[in-house]
Amino acid sequence: MKFTKMQGLGNDYIYVDCMKEHVENPEKLAVKISDRHFGVGSDGLILVGKSEIADYSMRIYNSDGSSAEMCGNGIRCVGKYLYDNGIAKKNVITVETLSGIKSLEIEAENGEAKFVTVDMGKPVLSPRDIPVIFDGERMVNEPLQVMEKEYRITAVSMGNPHAVVFCDEVQGLDLEKIGPFFENAPIFPERVNTEFIRIISGAELEMRVWERGSGETFACGTGACAAVAAAVLNGHCKRGEEITVKLKCGNLMITYAENSHIYMRGAAEKVYDGVYEL
Repeated sequence: MKFTKMQGLGNDYIYVDCMKEHVENPEKLAVKISDRHFGVGSDGLILVGKSEIADYSMRIYNSDGSSAEMCGNGIRCVGKYLYDNGIAKKNVITVETLSGIKSLEIEAENGEAKFVTVDMGKPVLSPRDIPVIFDGERMVNEPLQVMEKEYRITAVSMGNPHAVVFCDEVQGLDLEKIGPFFENAPIFPERVNTEFIRIISGAELEMRVWERGSGETFACGTGACAAVAAAVLNGHCKRGEEITVKLKCGNLMITYAENSHIYMRGAAEKVYDGVYEL
């Protein structure tokens, strides 16, 4: 099976072109190929294919084999893969995901995609649709008991569920210890991605993330979008302004626009092509 390894700010996935390759049991393959000792090593597997309702499609599988509805860094890399390989011959394309159709605008240099802006759509704030068990219209700055400490979270869905926690500092957090408790908190019936955010200024946020099914990752595009949505809802940032979200391996530029859509701009890079023996 031919594949391409790509990364967006260190959030790396294995990409398989299903317009050329046939993949059976992608859940099992995701576990094998993501293993960093016996496989290729990645945060998961992304399948790129045809679509009847958009230009192309993507399907995402975490490193534990579970399916993910959306991946912000992943979809930027899908845009780069399609453009750089001459499959997409235009700078604006649509990609079908399990969380709906997303529009991508590709900025190219010397025939290669360098930056991709994704219209991530409107953040979902209804507890029933996130989903989170909460009796109210929105879960904003509400208490959650994790282990023996109370945290205040804002729940947002960007196609997948997120719990955003604002902290005085994030680098000293023991995510390996507390991350699984957030991920499996009973109020989130489908588990949850958790973003730990330090407010640097009204235009800058620092973020670490614990992703369901993958653990701590270097970056999370949907998480950065959720963080900015939560920052606006909590009065830390202003709607319509571009916010820089600082991650371990770089920055994402996020705008919560006046039309209520969230736009994400960032880099996407190819690591290498390879062949995996099934």
